[in-house]
Amino acid sequence: MNLVWKLLRQHISIPQFIGFFFANLFGMFIVLLGFQFYNDVLPVFTSQDSFMKADYLIVSKKIGAANAISGNSNTFNASEIDDINAQNFTKKAGKFTSTEYKVDANMGVNGQSILNSELFFESVPDGFVDVPLQDWTYTEGSKEVPIILPRTYINMYNFGFAQSHSLPKISDGLVGMINFKIFIHGNGHSDEYKGKVIGFSNRLNTILVPQKFMDWSNEYYAPNQKSDPTRLIVEVGNPADDNITKYLDKKGFEVESDKLQAEKTTYFLKMIVSLVMAIGLVISILSFYILMLSIYLLVQKNSSKLENLLLIGYSPAKVAMPYQVLTIVLNIAVLLITWTILFFVRDYYMGIIETLFPQIESTSMIMSLTLGIALFILVTAVNQFAIQRKVMNIWKRKDN
Repeated sequence: MNLVWKLLRQHISIPQFIGFFFANLFGMFIVLLGFQFYNDVLPVFTSQDSFMKADYLIVSKKIGAANAISGNSNTFNASEIDDINAQNFTKKAGKFTSTEYKVDANMGVNGQSILNSELFFESVPDGFVDVPLQDWTYTEGSKEVPIILPRTYINMYNFGFAQSHSLPKISDGLVGMINFKIFIHGNGHSDEYKGKVIGFSNRLNTILVPQKFMDWSNEYYAPNQKSDPTRLIVEVGNPADDNITKYLDKKGFEVESDKLQAEKTTYFLKMIVSLVMAIGLVISILSFYILMLSIYLLVQKNSSKLENLLLIGYSPAKVAMPYQVLTIVLNIAVLLITWTILFFVRDYYMGIIETLFPQIESTSMIMSLTLGIALFILVTAVNQFAIQRKVMNIWKRKDN
């Protein structure tokens, strides 16, 4: 092995490897920074709706004096829903289903009642709700119902009721503190259920329940009642598409303008981050190409001497090992330095973000660290294969 190392040192080009090192460092840093920055900033635009992260719009019909006088309905019929589904900008659309029976509810925290009111529930198809299936399901006959509350409810409690009554404030991680009792009356039945709060929504000003519970309860408590939906949930491919606004204006539909703007901002954020990460990947690929050229040049310069080593009994694996170890050491150094720089850069920009948005949820670097390891494994594996193949070609006297 000492002979191989001596041959390697004789022809090694320090500037070439320095060029590879910094190019790979720069490329990997851009990729990881773009990925981490996107994860850190995304909660600002998704408004902490951890269960609804896609590009969804809530569509309803405009209500005005003319509608009231003419008696036009603000509900959507089947043909209107089909027409929305047929639009090029629509990925899928679903309807809001409302309760057809009477619902009373009592919400309390630490034994203190904070809400007693008649309410109504709504549901959307389960495909629009981004929570684990085991958390968002209902078994017929069960007395526990998963629910998602409007964030306005919890904000009124935290900044009003909790302060005046010296009660603990509730965050997303403390939803288990909420005791939500549901009383349902209809079709000669009167039953009590327990609401299991699994999250809060900034997008929806309604209490959301699973579609399966809604279908079953409407059939059980109001079998002869059926109403057309007044709102639709629409997933779009590009919220910045002008055709969406044109279509909504033409049909007399509306969405909350701030939500549409938030969706557009999120979409552009995804585009920018994707572009930055693509540039980083290109730089990484080019740096990998530089490394392979450097290794190939070293092997080529030493090809006759390496061939002699192979002929006197050195195995291809032993001859290739110094070159493989060199690439592994370089790749490990790149990965560790990239993680270190990313930590300090993230600490800097997160200080600014948290100053502007004090309520933003903190994210971790685990995903970025994992991505860095995945890139390291991929690049190293390709390096090892290419070096081994080059040495095998020399061994078989097929080197070009």
